[in-house]
Amino acid sequence: MKRARRQPPRPAPSRPPGKSDSGAAMAGKFSELRARLTEAEEALRAIRTGEVDAVVTAGKKGLQVFTLEGAEHAYRVLIESMNEGALTLTTDQTILYANRCFARMVKRPLEQVLGGSFRRFLSAEDRDKLRPLMKRPGKSGAKIQVQLKAGDGSQMPAQISLRPLARNGSNRATIGMVVTDMTAARRTEELLRTLTHRIVQAQEAERGRVALELHDHITQLVCAILVRSQTLANKLSAHDGSLKQEAITLREMLGKTAGEVERISRNLRPSVLDELGLVAVLRDTSTEFAERTGVSVQLACVELTARLPADTELTLYRILQEALKNVERHARARNVTVQLTRRAAFVQLAVRDDGIGFDPNHHAARRNGNGGLGLLSMSERATYSGGALKVKSARRDSIGKAGTEIEVRIPLGKTRAGGAENSLMELAETPGN
Repeated sequence: MKRARRQPPRPAPSRPPGKSDSGAAMAGKFSELRARLTEAEEALRAIRTGEVDAVVTAGKKGLQVFTLEGAEHAYRVLIESMNEGALTLTTDQTILYANRCFARMVKRPLEQVLGGSFRRFLSAEDRDKLRPLMKRPGKSGAKIQVQLKAGDGSQMPAQISLRPLARNGSNRATIGMVVTDMTAARRTEELLRTLTHRIVQAQEAERGRVALELHDHITQLVCAILVRSQTLANKLSAHDGSLKQEAITLREMLGKTAGEVERISRNLRPSVLDELGLVAVLRDTSTEFAERTGVSVQLACVELTARLPADTELTLYRILQEALKNVERHARARNVTVQLTRRAAFVQLAVRDDGIGFDPNHHAARRNGNGGLGLLSMSERATYSGGALKVKSARRDSIGKAGTEIEVRIPLGKTRAGGAENSLMELAETPGN
């Protein structure tokens, strides 16, 4: 066992010639303090580098040995070489150990970090989030996102991972903590979000172009053929028999084709959204969905005294579109409720169905990364508009309660950057959580 030995205080040196008694005493004390400080610094250096695993001190009770738990050299070299902050804390958040990487994160000397409280590096909100986890981190640990406050006043986004440590005979419980700098991850996330928004913008522009082409060219061409087929059917007499019937059937098919092309064009970019606004397009879309699928749709919209921003209107319309598509494909619902409300600070759209619901813990998008693009696209649209998307769902239980609720809330008069930074997105949540 390698030990650092702490010697008892050394006697003061003899009085130098020509010095007064008080001056000699003061010089002796300074010399003694300087020697003890040098010795202490050397002991601390040896402990940090793993050269010792115990400290021997001389006191009134004689020599005492204090072992340093976890001070194996290889272990400490590994911890000190990490690009993440590593700490050991008591449950009241007193820092027992911290590596140099964490000290660099908070821009403080390591000596000022050790023995202090971890709370001083967090905001009041983040302290409240961390406190219950420190008391009960769970066997598998816990993770939270925080803003780490540095010594120069700057802040750094970080992820904190907690795990309880074995006591190794000690009566005091300790928590192991790893602090990961999320600055690069957040920057990458922001770049990906910006790229996603540009893709959505390009997609909307292309949808508008295709809708215009369908409306101005394909629809007109189909309608012209429809008129010619009607003329042909009228010229054929009853004596033509099967030919006249074939012409009538052709005319009916062309009529259905024209209607389908018009529906596709309207879904790609509804002109009523640009001309009459959000409420009109929500009513139009709900009516068309109910007539086509047979699902009852109850619409409750607040009257908007003024038009919402164009991006907000388009976001809410696309989310309704995607929500109704999910109802048609997966929900097996009989009734759907669409509700639009507005407060001074935000506008909210809620879509509820009485379908079979789904279990968020076994959702395909969470299980293997496949599917679930509808929810993902809705959440991305809401987030980029500065809003928040929340989805609650439950499978049918013994008394028949089930269904899914999609709720999006978008603030009014808020910039995209501020909204995205503070967005609280929740892709799936069981009722009651």
